[in-house]
Amino acid sequence: MKHRLIGTLLLVFLTTQFVEAQVAIIPRPQQQEARKGKLILGRNIGIISDPYFDPTILYFKKLLLGRFGISAYVATKVDEAQVMVSWDKTLEHEAYRLQIDATHIRIYASDKSGLVNGIASLDQLLSVAAQSDDQRELDAVEIKDKAQFTWRGFMLDESRHFFGKEKVKSLLDWMAFYKLNKFHWHLTDEPAWRLSIQRYPWLAQIGGIGNYLDPYAGVQYYTQNDISEIIAYADERNIEVIPEIDMPGHATAANRAYPFLSGGGNEKHPDFTFHPAKNTTYSFLSHVLREVKALFPSTYIHLGGDEVAFGSDAWNNDLKVQELKKAEGLKSNKEVEEYFIRRMADSVARINGKIIVWDEMVDAKLNKAQTVMMWWRHDKPEQLNKILDKGYQAILTPRLPLYFDFVQQENHRYGRKWGKGFNPIQDVYNFAGEQLDSLGGRKKQILGIQANLWTETVTNTNRLDYLVFPRIAALAEAAWTSGKQRNFDQFTKVLKKHLALYREQGLYYFDPFQDSNPEPVVMKKVQKQYIDRPD
Repeated sequence: MKHRLIGTLLLVFLTTQFVEAQVAIIPRPQQQEARKGKLILGRNIGIISDPYFDPTILYFKKLLLGRFGISAYVATKVDEAQVMVSWDKTLEHEAYRLQIDATHIRIYASDKSGLVNGIASLDQLLSVAAQSDDQRELDAVEIKDKAQFTWRGFMLDESRHFFGKEKVKSLLDWMAFYKLNKFHWHLTDEPAWRLSIQRYPWLAQIGGIGNYLDPYAGVQYYTQNDISEIIAYADERNIEVIPEIDMPGHATAANRAYPFLSGGGNEKHPDFTFHPAKNTTYSFLSHVLREVKALFPSTYIHLGGDEVAFGSDAWNNDLKVQELKKAEGLKSNKEVEEYFIRRMADSVARINGKIIVWDEMVDAKLNKAQTVMMWWRHDKPEQLNKILDKGYQAILTPRLPLYFDFVQQENHRYGRKWGKGFNPIQDVYNFAGEQLDSLGGRKKQILGIQANLWTETVTNTNRLDYLVFPRIAALAEAAWTSGKQRNFDQFTKVLKKHLALYREQGLYYFDPFQDSNPEPVVMKKVQKQYIDRPD
């Protein structure tokens, strides 16, 4: 009996090891169980589905054909189908079940989001499956999975450098591959304004000139047709696109296009602020936000609200600002910033939207039901505590370890560091693990996590890829999988298989195992420093 028990335990252990070795899925599924058998898929497969999922099945069919050369048709009978998609109302939002046996693939979900996540897992399994001639071989497995966080985000800054819609679509493809679901799009800032606004065409036509290193670079921006195309592309992949229209600081490009908006700045940051004491500023920006809300289906508009002090000293010598302070009882420029954001938050509320702001706005007395705070200043943990104590929902996006413009390795030269700190893949992977339990009941206020790619040093797509890949995979697992279930050693084994996929797709990625790809050089036309470096 003892020997039989030991044999049973050994079999369970070997089965578990088999699953971990064979199921090359990132982020790691919550439950996975190996089954006996293999499924052979050819070039033509039948799909049978609940009609509720028809739009997503179209996306699935396009993915199968585009990535694997598999032509999928709608089967009319169960025995004709190799893939069966079923609606299961017992599953939570974004959750899915995936079953593969010797004859069928079955995906269960209660909504489109869950189905897209199930498709992503199947996509990954097909990508690393054994292949011969026109067939792919999948190991039998059952997966039950759901996300830890509802917000699994990635931000791209295109004000400083512009990459265009094909690169954005590529990023959205990889986000869907890794089950990331929020694309925060930083479209306006000092260097350029990248979004066409019909009411104020000069915002893009003049504000779209230049980039971070070359103020005279040719005009580049997204038309409203481009925006609609990208939003539709993202929506197919269960990704919400959240625009950021920065205010009241980081307004230089807009002020270049419409100088009457300017509240001034300083020598390093000229025309950095919108003018906080002119009603024309608020009416102008309200019209902009109305157009933005019409373009972007997201409930949220990110209003920035950060680093205003880099240019607000100019307000000290502005008579209208002093009159505003007196009329509204504002004692400092900081209180003027907060007054500004409150007025613009009211404008967003009137168009049935909610705002997101950076953590500098925690004391602005913003409506808790209408506001989400992003904690980004890792060196100010008290800001996160204050956000939670005041009852706001929060997204965690601290510079260390979630700013992807920071270097990944100590000897890298062209990215960013905080003192001696940088962001290796293991730090990204381990973020927001079991230490979140220390928040107690306040943990419910954490919507999720997000990585940000600021593009001061990202002058081309090779450098973008090098900074994003493979850290985006570590981000995905940190956002999806609870800390207790993570295993970095297991993750790296799966990641090695994914590096081959990056290579096949032509990405210039960082290899954390062999460092085979040299760091892309940044050729600077203008020497600039980060304005928030520590002493």
